[in-house]
Amino acid sequence: MLARMMNDFAPLMQLHDQMSRLFEDAPALRGYGASYPGINLWEEGDTAYVEAELPGLSMEDVEVLVMGKELTIIGERKMAAPENASYHRHERASGRFSRSLTLSWEIDAEKVEAKLHDGVLTIRLPKSESAKPKKIQVKTLPA
Repeated sequence: MLARMMNDFAPLMQLHDQMSRLFEDAPALRGYGASYPGINLWEEGDTAYVEAELPGLSMEDVEVLVMGKELTIIGERKMAAPENASYHRHERASGRFSRSLTLSWEIDAEKVEAKLHDGVLTIRLPKSESAKPKKIQVKTLPA
């Protein structure tokens, strides 16, 4: 009985194996996902910081856009393919990518700084004045 059940599932298991190999070996299908580049985001006081891993890219390959509460990193990794090459593994993806983050407060776009060093893009995102807390003087009313 068990052997017969295993035979019934054999075509399904074979299909599963073929699909797994297809996605492992096809960089064009894999490409850049929603999680590329890898990002860390943290806040210190009135400023947020973003670090993005961009190995092998220069600032000419990267564009940083800020609008309102949103930061967008756009870029392209270009790789020259050797002529007549027959790849045995092709895991390094190339092409365009875009990654957007929405903060919970407005960014002061005039004060944003971006630096690329050793494959890590660091972006400093100060809060706009309107997003910073304001101390309000409390007045007493005459009795």
